[in-house]
Amino acid sequence: MDFTLPTDCEDYRARVARFVNDHILPLEADPANFADHGNLPPARLREIRDRVKAEGLWAPNVPKALGGLGLPFIGLAAAYEEMNRSVFGPACFNAAAPDDGNMRLLAQVGTPQQQDWWLKPVIAGEMRSAFAMTEPHPGAGSDPTMMITRAERTNRGYRIFGRKWFITGAEGAGRFILMARTSDDPRKGITAFLFDAEQPGWHIDRRIGIMGPEEHGGHCELVFDGLEIPDENVLMQPGDGFKVTQIRLGPARLTHCMRWLGLAKRCMEIATTYAREREGFGMRLANRETVQVKLGNLAHQIEIGRLLVMKAAWLLDQGDRAKTAVSMAKIHMAETLHRSADDCIQICGARGYSTDTVLEWIYRYARQARLVDGADEVHKMVLAGAYMTEGPGLWRWGA
Repeated sequence: MDFTLPTDCEDYRARVARFVNDHILPLEADPANFADHGNLPPARLREIRDRVKAEGLWAPNVPKALGGLGLPFIGLAAAYEEMNRSVFGPACFNAAAPDDGNMRLLAQVGTPQQQDWWLKPVIAGEMRSAFAMTEPHPGAGSDPTMMITRAERTNRGYRIFGRKWFITGAEGAGRFILMARTSDDPRKGITAFLFDAEQPGWHIDRRIGIMGPEEHGGHCELVFDGLEIPDENVLMQPGDGFKVTQIRLGPARLTHCMRWLGLAKRCMEIATTYAREREGFGMRLANRETVQVKLGNLAHQIEIGRLLVMKAAWLLDQGDRAKTAVSMAKIHMAETLHRSADDCIQICGARGYSTDTVLEWIYRYARQARLVDGADEVHKMVLAGAYMTEGPGLWRWGA
């Protein structure tokens, strides 16, 4: 396998790296740039986004025909790793979750009318979006077949009743994708809908407090008490909800891993800088074997993660679903991110635990990695099932 990036992807990666170094990383040094939930204040975010657009770095994940740069997944893997060397990075390039996955989905399966109305304002950065699937018990979580939010047929569309929770980015979002049950068919019983935040018949019940920090818009609980959605705002066809989730969630999981690589590398950078400067008991920390072992192990695990991510990205570019490859990357990178933050805080001592660096920010963020887009245990079940079916073929070379 050739890991040399195509020229255009390498050029974009290098430009992103320079932009992050020059314009985004310096923002982390000023506490005023951390809003209430650990994000950039809206005005500062708009300022940086305008610079990103001026540099021609905006929306690498969107096809050129829709105003993006149209990078393949291998190019996104390299670029997203660079973006998330800063905790603020992805949102500045319009490459943060959940917009990242939502835009890719609508670009792939939305009708021209849906793209004009729903997608283009999100691509332009004029509004954010959210994906509403997860429900409180006994509803759907990692298992969408448990969905209880229902869509009742009307003369010209559907009326929605139910409740969703932990919906990322919901507060302040302008566009939503909603999953709801339209029949009891085990394979064709779920349908995907599009709606605008200004439509009546739904509301945000609460913004759920989390260990944090949070994406823009937080994690919210939504109540649907008669939201009316016309037929033209059904995404794909009635009953295609499972297909919609397959198209969206696999690549979205992998883009999480791409971004987590950047955060893991940033942890090492912070810890290594500190270890080179800090002395104790007549020796620099960087010269202590215990510190070297921690850093060496992290370098090892991050490189494994990069290979897993790039393999999955390559498979997606070949048209493969890459289901097992994405699960392997997701499991490994969730653990690697958490270990990177934890070990690097240990190396930095009290300074790492303080807000003098972003290590504590990354540490709080990292714990969610083993839960979001499928818990570790679910992905391990996927891999076990794949092995039961494929046997040694699970480790075949190629697509």
